Amino acid sequence: MKPPSAADLLHWYDRHRRILPWRAPPGERAAPYHVWLSEIMLQQTTVATVGPRFARFLARFPDLAALAEAPWEDVAAEWAGLGYYARARNLHAAARQILALGGFPETRDGLATLPGIGPYTAAAIAAIAFNAPVVPLDGNVERVTARIFAVEEALPAAKPRLDALAQGFLADKAARARPGDFTQALFDLGAGICSPRKPTCALCPWRRACQAQKLGLTEALPRKAPKPERPTRHGVHFLLLDAEGQVWLRRRPPRGLLGGMLEIPGTSWREAVWAEAEALAQAPLALDWQPAAGEARHVFTHFALTMRLYQARLPKRAKRPEGEWLAPAEAAHALPSVMRKLLVLAGISGGPYSA
Repeated sequence: MKPPSAADLLHWYDRHRRILPWRAPPGERAAPYHVWLSEIMLQQTTVATVGPRFARFLARFPDLAALAEAPWEDVAAEWAGLGYYARARNLHAAARQILALGGFPETRDGLATLPGIGPYTAAAIAAIAFNAPVVPLDGNVERVTARIFAVEEALPAAKPRLDALAQGFLADKAARARPGDFTQALFDLGAGICSPRKPTCALCPWRRACQAQKLGLTEALPRKAPKPERPTRHGVHFLLLDAEGQVWLRRRPPRGLLGGMLEIPGTSWREAVWAEAEALAQAPLALDWQPAAGEARHVFTHFALTMRLYQARLPKRAKRPEGEWLAPAEAAHALPSVMRKLLVLAGISGGPYSA
């Protein structure tokens, strides 16, 4: 088949490109710090969610040095609610490494040596920030490529073939001349035209070259192998307030799930449901713990979590246990979203949370 025209896609992009807070204006070079930060934030997170959080993060850490020199607690607090908290730890570590190097590596291989940067992210930063001739394979590019070439093999097994086909777009001299714009054009095509459901093929600049469109397979592709059922784990947490209504929080160990983030103390998360007596035996203090009505649920990548909550108030003259004591609104800002759901369950959320 005749490959689609990169010039046609770039012409469409020049007229219809999305305006995004991390994207450079037409004709200007993108700031590597902005590209890197946006790509890390966009891992497992939607553009709609990242937009305002990107601006807020940038206001607090306006450049690489500000991020690298900030205490981890400040970075963790600003990341709270975005989820996938290993990203924040790697972001902070990578900022310090880049600063020590004197600047960003400009190649895909060099970028891939940094913490938290895998093959896709390295390719995206290299293409967008440094105009490297590489096509990053995200979900949008996979979908566009699978439909253009009518690839019926199911994901994830189809990834190597889709990657090879996507890199083949660069055989077109128009794509090689503007690899950063070409990459973002593919992103925008997948996000706005070649969408997962009900793609608007009539408006697609590559419609005539699309094999899936000719075969009537557009909405069926890309095919995906069935996902295994997500297991459920159970936990019990203990919300302690002092006489002034401040919330007691502890910081989790630096490694592991939610590493380094603040938490409402609780049991481990396990497959078996916690019996009340068993859970109360693990309460952090000997107090009159009262159960909150209902449960809080949260879904992680590999498991779903169901949490019960017990509440108590510290007697006025009792010594406060070590940790961080915050007003409910401050706690809602500082806690990851899974823990904020417990504040909502207790009726002291201090404001909305991001599920």
